[in-house]
Amino acid sequence: MEKKVFKANIFLFLAAVVWGVTFVAQRAGMEHLGPFTYNGVRYALGALFLAPLAWRGYRLDSLRPFRPGGGWIFLWGGVMAGLAMAAGANFQQAGLVYTTAGKAGFITGLYVIIVPILGLFWSQRPGLGVWIGAPLAAIGLYFMSVTESFTLAPGDALVLVCALAWAGHILLLGWLSPRMNPYVLACGQAAVCSLVSLLIAAFSEDFSLQALWAARLPILWGSVMSVGLGFTFQVIGQKDSPPSHAAIIMQLEAVFAGLSGWLILGEVMNPRAILGAGLMLAGMLTAQLWAWKQTARQGLAGGPAADGPVSVSGLDNKIKSQIISVN
Repeated sequence: MEKKVFKANIFLFLAAVVWGVTFVAQRAGMEHLGPFTYNGVRYALGALFLAPLAWRGYRLDSLRPFRPGGGWIFLWGGVMAGLAMAAGANFQQAGLVYTTAGKAGFITGLYVIIVPILGLFWSQRPGLGVWIGAPLAAIGLYFMSVTESFTLAPGDALVLVCALAWAGHILLLGWLSPRMNPYVLACGQAAVCSLVSLLIAAFSEDFSLQALWAARLPILWGSVMSVGLGFTFQVIGQKDSPPSHAAIIMQLEAVFAGLSGWLILGEVMNPRAILGAGLMLAGMLTAQLWAWKQTARQGLAGGPAADGPVSVSGLDNKIKSQIISVN
């Protein structure tokens, strides 16, 4: 393995660790704050962290002679993406009140399968890997989350809705990202997500400065580490990491969510849940790696480059970093 590839893989590995541990930070933060307050403060700090880069990106973007989508896309694009982000983030955060960090990590990761299935409505044809991976993931979800009375555990159901929301968010970013600076988009959507979360919190949750101070470490991890360092690690890593490596390494986020939940919070999965997690991970990897295999074949045949983006639906995997973490 080339040295630069090894270094790139290390950066992607660190991003997966940061985002996996973020699930624990989210649960820990809610020992002091409500889910909407936590998200509102977390994404506000994330937006402030990205603001200097967004301002620079906006200035550079304004010098372009033509911007597809019109001059106001930086405003309405950020609003649309922020509303979708608010849905994903808040359903996830509410679900974490009732479920474990490990389960939430695996269920959220299902977005890699949901995205290409939703893409059918936009005439996008998922590859065979999605149709193999989706049943595996569905069976895994059954083992992990369906109770003996054949109902989906409430927290897991909320996180599943979150995965649907994140999938819609990714499809939206697939259209927006070629049309505006990524830092402007990332900062704008984080700011809108924060505003929506804080508005909901104002009518549904109690708030105190004492509670905010008590949750300072989980908030800082969820904002600076997840938004700032996680984003940076992925952007650096994906410059030189082969798509097949990136597909596997980034799915380790769910594994690290489970491990950190066990090590830090003492969460334990029973054998049935572990089997479900394994099947879900297998399904997600099948969908990702099959897409890379097809892209590689097209490259050899004179189509898109074999070292192009890793994606289950033809969308650039850098979109994931603009999500500011599905976590």
